[in-house]
This record gives sequence, C-alpha cells and structure tokens, in this order.
Amino acid sequence: MNVISLVKHAPTAPGLRLLGIGPRLTPTNGLEKLQSFLNENTFWAKDRNKQQICKMLSNSTVVVSLWYRNQLIGFGRATSDLVFRAVLWDVVVASDRQGLGYGKLITEAILTNKKIQSVEKIYLMTTNSSEFYKQLGFKLNNNQSLLIINKNKNKTETENEKLS
Repeated sequence: MNVISLVKHAPTAPGLRLLGIGPRLTPTNGLEKLQSFLNENTFWAKDRNKQQICKMLSNSTVVVSLWYRNQLIGFGRATSDLVFRAVLWDVVVASDRQGLGYGKLITEAILTNKKIQSVEKIYLMTTNSSEFYKQLGFKLNNNQSLLIINKNKNKTETENEKLS
C-alpha cells in the first residue's frame, strides 16, 4: 500500500481551505497542518496565520500537497493569469524528507497542471535552491531584475536581507 499521497487540489483549494481535507478526501485539519508545516520548514513563511493562509490559498491557481499517511510532508502552489505568466510559490518539502525526489514531484505536478501548462513563462524566486530548480529546466535570467517593496514592517533587517 502506497502511504505517500500527492493531492492536486482544485483551484483555490476549497477542500483544504474550508474543510481541512487531506489525502483520500479525509478531514485531517489540513489548514492547521499547513500552518505548522510552513512554520517548521521555512524562514519566509513563518508566522502566517490561518486567515492569511486561507486568503493565500483562495488566490492560488494551482495547489499541491504531499502527505505521508495523514502527515503533511510537502506543499507547493502557483498563481497565474492563465495565458502569459505564472509564478511558483512556497514549494516546500519537510526537512527530514529532502533529497528523496518529493520536491521534483511537487514541482512537476504544478508545472503539468492544465491551468498553467500552456502559459508563456513560469517564474520562481528562490533564496537557497537555484541548483535544484536548474535540474528541473529553470534557467537563471540575467536580463530581468527582481525589484521588491517590503510592506511588512514586522520583518527584521536580517529577514529582509535574506530576501534581497
């Protein structure tokens, strides 16, 4: 029996967002698990509250989660205009599960989703995982610059420097 489940959520992830549904359409307190998962496995998504996560999901075009039984071990999402551009966001694998191919599985599930597979360009931003994404076909683009306005006044100087 395969205990790893890749869940390809409907756009805006209503099952996860509203009902907490996880693998095999089972209620698993998925929203709370996602909040804890992001807190434990990221530096950029720490301290997101459930209301913010709900809003994030409701504005996402593609949402994928990866489960080991009822434990969330991976997550990723994308937003898109469905024609020209899409952006990958929050691709995360639990720290104790990295190096097992799960990041590739999540990323490929997002990229092959019918909602975004025909857009012209797919962007992503990463701080520490460029080499991983290059293996999946992403290329460093030196012709464009990432510009940012940080409107979150609660971020520390160190966190802001990590993003730049």
